Amino acid sequence: MIEVAGKQVFTELSEIVDPAHTALLIVDMQRDFCCAGGSFDRLGVDISAYPPVIERIGELLAAARQAGVLPIFIQMTVLPGRASDSPAQIRFNLRLHDGHHSQAEPLPYAVDGSEGQSFVPGLEPRDGELVVKKYRSSAFWGTNLDQLLRSNGIKSVVVTGCTTEGCVESTARDAMFSDHYVVIATDAVASDDPAQHEASMFLMAHRFDLASSEDICKHWPS
Repeated sequence: MIEVAGKQVFTELSEIVDPAHTALLIVDMQRDFCCAGGSFDRLGVDISAYPPVIERIGELLAAARQAGVLPIFIQMTVLPGRASDSPAQIRFNLRLHDGHHSQAEPLPYAVDGSEGQSFVPGLEPRDGELVVKKYRSSAFWGTNLDQLLRSNGIKSVVVTGCTTEGCVESTARDAMFSDHYVVIATDAVASDDPAQHEASMFLMAHRFDLASSEDICKHWPS
């Protein structure tokens, strides 16, 4: 810890991820994005990067629960009939996987109440654990996430999930803009596009703390 202008600033990973003030954000680990037979898989998107990440997040989740770290499950949501999608958002979605689209409309995904919206096996919330539905890339935009963090005395967030360059980076940036310390779990985020994943990780390394799931768990006592 250092002092700047009379303010105490965490500088060590052990301080930043202290279970007393840390939340684990699990971003969009849902069947439509990560599982065989989901919307992305049916679209022809390469989802092969996700199985090892699911395993790493599972380890972090288990450690968080044991140590008293607050887990929060972020759930991408699209209302039936695209009621939550503006024309600009639809255009954005079309561009996400431009090379995979043969149809005029983007493939529906994470429709509220659908199987594809549900969390991947092994990463489901337990009764009483927090779930935040979101309708845009950032888990903070138009949600109560910041209120939940502040209400529970959270200073730091460990960000995991998919996709790295999309919802993960968007959430990480807004977490920092909301005055939370941000740690990216390097082996617990992934993308279907390796080049975009690497570009995002390069950018985030200059803005946030990066640490492996193993190094994070060392500071979460079992």
